[in-house]
Amino acid sequence: MSRKKQPPDSTLKAALDEVKAIYAELEKRPLQRDCQMRTQCCHFRLTGRTPFLTLGEALYAAQGVRASGRKDLKPRPDGACPLLGKEGRCTIYLHRPFGCRTHFCHEAGGMYPRKHIADLIHRLEALDEKLGGDGSRELEPAVSDALAKR
Repeated sequence: MSRKKQPPDSTLKAALDEVKAIYAELEKRPLQRDCQMRTQCCHFRLTGRTPFLTLGEALYAAQGVRASGRKDLKPRPDGACPLLGKEGRCTIYLHRPFGCRTHFCHEAGGMYPRKHIADLIHRLEALDEKLGGDGSRELEPAVSDALAKR
């Protein structure tokens, strides 16, 4: 678990802008998807899958957590994503991580073939390195650490 210093504000803003640009590029890809926010994929204990986030993604997700009025994440006893709200919907949907956008939901179209998104993964990894990240980490500790930095 890394507790590195928060990047300067200008670096942080540029990092958040880069994550948004990567997510916008993903949306332009001609891959058939139909995410209806069903949230079955958000029940990690049941699916056996947990998203891993780079530091840039975690900082962007933390921005979404703060915008939702929360200051921290609490593990859910049912093993579901701690970002699900009381009504069972993602509280940071527009800020959701890359993995949630591309890998987890069978009903929305299943996993993106890596060959279609490898360039975007490389951009996220390069940003992680630039920010001094430690590589991809599980969602909960990655976002919790990002929240603690600000």
